[in-house]
Amino acid sequence: MTSRDSASSDITPEVLLRAYACGIFPMAESADDPTLFWVEPEMRGVIPLDGFRVSSRLKRTVRSDVFTVTVNTAFKAVIAGCAAPQAGRDDTWINKRIRDLYVGLHAIGHAHSVEAWQDGDLVGGLYGVSLGRAFFGESMFHTARDASKVALVHLVARLIEGGFELLDTQYVTEHLRSFGAVEISRRRYTALLDKAIKGGNADFLKLRVDRPVSGAEALEIIAARS
Repeated sequence: MTSRDSASSDITPEVLLRAYACGIFPMAESADDPTLFWVEPEMRGVIPLDGFRVSSRLKRTVRSDVFTVTVNTAFKAVIAGCAAPQAGRDDTWINKRIRDLYVGLHAIGHAHSVEAWQDGDLVGGLYGVSLGRAFFGESMFHTARDASKVALVHLVARLIEGGFELLDTQYVTEHLRSFGAVEISRRRYTALLDKAIKGGNADFLKLRVDRPVSGAEALEIIAARS
């Protein structure tokens, strides 16, 4: 379900948080379209934190620490990377209003980025919104193979360590399905969301941020949950 009219007025970061708590999120038709519309999918994508899957090949890459993974050090750059054209995707739904809104959420501690670096260059990452014990994944990008996948592994480790209960992916792609993502009904999603929102606040920064977390440590946290 979408509603363009309801998103026509000014949206603040605080309004955006209330929307997430109700199970809706904003999108734009394209990067050049200044308007936003609210989206509430009939079927919602989630990754169960106790069912997160990492292939053997990806585990080797994560353990190798070929990418240095950081948190909240390049939020604007990650959004810019997600908005940039990529192979198989010429356009994006991330327009200037989207960028400004999520930068505002980041400033008040409710939006976070996970960055993957190689030889000093940002080569992948993701960003999303935290509210209560829910994390809403927004978008990811990579310019080096597996960089965004490694960022996702580190994100899941951080969510587990921080006491999160729900990882919302909005939709399910084949890429996300390989990690254990499933589609659930709006009714089931709403029940999980309400529980996560009312269950107190998780701590996205519980896993240390003063230095990069190693891939081995991230995988150990995930294995302990599984």
